[in-house]
Amino acid sequence: MKKTARAHTNIALIKYWGKRDETLFLPTNSSLSITLDQFYTDTSVEFDETLDQDTFTLNNQPVSETERMKISRFLDKVRTFTGETRFCRVESINHVPTAAGFASSASGFSALAAASVKAAGTEATLEELSILARQGSGSASRSVYGGFVEWQMGEREDGLDSYAKQILPEGTFDVSVLSVEVSTEQKKILSREGMKRTVETSPFYQGWLDTVGEDLTHIKDAILHQDFTRMGEILEYNALKMHATTLGANPPFLYWQSATLKVMEEVQAMREKGLECYFTIDAGPNVKVITTPKAEKEIEKKLKSIDVVKEIYPCRVGPGISYID
Repeated sequence: MKKTARAHTNIALIKYWGKRDETLFLPTNSSLSITLDQFYTDTSVEFDETLDQDTFTLNNQPVSETERMKISRFLDKVRTFTGETRFCRVESINHVPTAAGFASSASGFSALAAASVKAAGTEATLEELSILARQGSGSASRSVYGGFVEWQMGEREDGLDSYAKQILPEGTFDVSVLSVEVSTEQKKILSREGMKRTVETSPFYQGWLDTVGEDLTHIKDAILHQDFTRMGEILEYNALKMHATTLGANPPFLYWQSATLKVMEEVQAMREKGLECYFTIDAGPNVKVITTPKAEKEIEKKLKSIDVVKEIYPCRVGPGISYID
């Protein structure tokens, strides 16, 4: 029985930065994101008794053995959850500009969790899918849902209380997210490595933990009241604070490039002139600019005039998991 699922990427407004358990992907803080409508992954899964190992193709190409084993280990968790014993054939297509640093792991593992559970003939709640997807990629726990989504850090050692929940559905609070690409190069410090180094060595990290909960409380209130200005101020502040922790790591590192700063400065300049927009940045050099649909076109035009900008991908608030058989 072949099943296909679609899941969209998300952009964190309150960042997930740090793990309390590396194996189960349990975070040190709760986070909050917007699911994006333009970037998604379609994944098909079929269990087959004739296979002697799991197979995985990405964008119609076989992946490396290292990547295949990573997916197979995740599928072992699916088999434990469903009771399925057979190996499976996985075919995944990314509709995500992966080279530009827009994380496809969130949509990828979310779609894989959903498709594989269905292919095993098992039903799962969205909460159960979120827990499962989290064990492939932390942010994948949020891509199970559309709209504005909170990933609760939880307290249990087994991770059963660490899952995402929707706080506002898509179509309720319409915002525009302009994904601004300034670099397509592979970053020198991968997110997992950077996160681990920061947690273990940065003296600024405790300050992050002491204040991120307050950021989350305030932004949830702003979102529920559809207060765009307050939401924007909090998400920009939170992103800058997260990146500040990496400067205190040993050795220190920075995901930004000079091009990143140019975009940030332009966003602040536009805001001073009355065009309301705010930036957020994940563990990479590219910038996401959050604005209103009304101002989107004018802001996009101004951003395109910056010589370091390679491409801009306009997005809106997107949906959660769907099945496309």
